[in-house]
Parts: sequence; structure tokens; C-alpha cells
Amino acid sequence: MLDKTLIGKSFPPLLVDVDKWQLKFFAKAVNEENPIYFDEQAAIAEGYRSILAPPTYGVTLGCAVPDPFARAKAVGLDATKILHTAQSFEYFEPICGGDQITLVATITDVFEKRGGAFKFMIEETVATNQLGQLTTRFRQTVVERA
Repeated sequence: MLDKTLIGKSFPPLLVDVDKWQLKFFAKAVNEENPIYFDEQAAIAEGYRSILAPPTYGVTLGCAVPDPFARAKAVGLDATKILHTAQSFEYFEPICGGDQITLVATITDVFEKRGGAFKFMIEETVATNQLGQLTTRFRQTVVERA
């Protein structure tokens, strides 16, 4: 049985520097062509602080942790048996090259289905920039199968 007392648990903040080269690489990988993703002057001319991060770039920031399965393990899930089943994003302020993003993940629900054969964890990660502005809110669901 998953421990329901972990609902609401927040993990220590993770600070990530947004590298301009990584933004350009990611933009190319997702077939972006708009110069605001590659040319700093074009981005500034459009009102951004620097080159802009493509919308789904924010999710990669969470990959900068030493153990990407630490949160799943914290609720008793076996990292070798989990699947990423759902994800959603809410966008607020843009992420730009040179930003420093703080990520705080919180467990919002844990539950079981089929008599414990499937264990679910839902977490929400809030990303804020160095100006204290909310940039993105990510929600993801992972499931462990028996």
C-alpha cells in the first residue's frame, strides 16, 4: 500500500542554469525555425531577455538531477517497474537563455488500482526564474506495475 501521508510532500528545490547552446540544440531537435530560438538579437527585438526556450524545453530541466527516480523511490515505487503515463504543462512567463530556474516538485496524489497491481504517483513541479516569476507548471503521472 502506498503511503498517503506523502501527499503534499515537497522535495528540495533544484536550481538549473539555462544554457543558450542547449536551447538552440533543443529547438533544432524539435524542428523550430523561428529565429527567436536561435538568434539573440531577434529574440530581444521581439521583447525577450535572450533566445527563447521552446515550450516543452522546461521538462528537460528536471533531468538535471543525480537520480531522476528519487521521487518515485520516496513513495515506495520500484524504479525498474515504472512507466511514465501522463504529463501536462501550463505556461506562464517564458524561459530564456541565461535564466536560472528553480524547480520544486510536490507529490499531489498516490493511489493503487486493481488490488495493488498498479501503483500510481502524481506529482506537480513548479518552475520559477531568477526574477521570482512562475514560468511553468508540469504535472506527471507514473505507474508501477507488479
